[in-house]
Amino acid sequence: MSTIRAEASDVIDARPEAIYTVISDYREGHPAILPGPYFTELTVENGGQGAGTVIRFGMKVMGVKKLYREAVTEPEPGRVLVETDANAGVMTAFTLESLDGGERTRVTIATESSASPGFTGVMERLMNPPITRHIFRQELRQLADYVRSQATTVSAA
Repeated sequence: MSTIRAEASDVIDARPEAIYTVISDYREGHPAILPGPYFTELTVENGGQGAGTVIRFGMKVMGVKKLYREAVTEPEPGRVLVETDANAGVMTAFTLESLDGGERTRVTIATESSASPGFTGVMERLMNPPITRHIFRQELRQLADYVRSQATTVSAA
């Protein structure tokens, strides 16, 4: 089976710690950045903060709904967080790179998945990367907005 890879990056005006706090929080932060039209639900089965968390969520893309059950690991805590669904053959990594003395952060969301065999796999390899990049770009915008709103809330308090 071949692998399909898609990724998107953006620079966010926030410290890596603030961003990592959001993406590693599966009870409040992470659900707040998921693009609504595509992610249909997110349930925490175990944990809820970083490594050891197990989540279940649905995605609906082009009328097709799929359910995933992923385990969260932190190969580099504070810098790399990975969600893996071994049964579906899907792995998504969030990688943070500190910029400008830690005042800004390059966030990359990258996913790898197994392609189906035959014609279906050919179509997946053609269509999935651009659609996935679109979803990731939207997620990165929502992440930037959420982190900015949290900073405003904290400074107003």
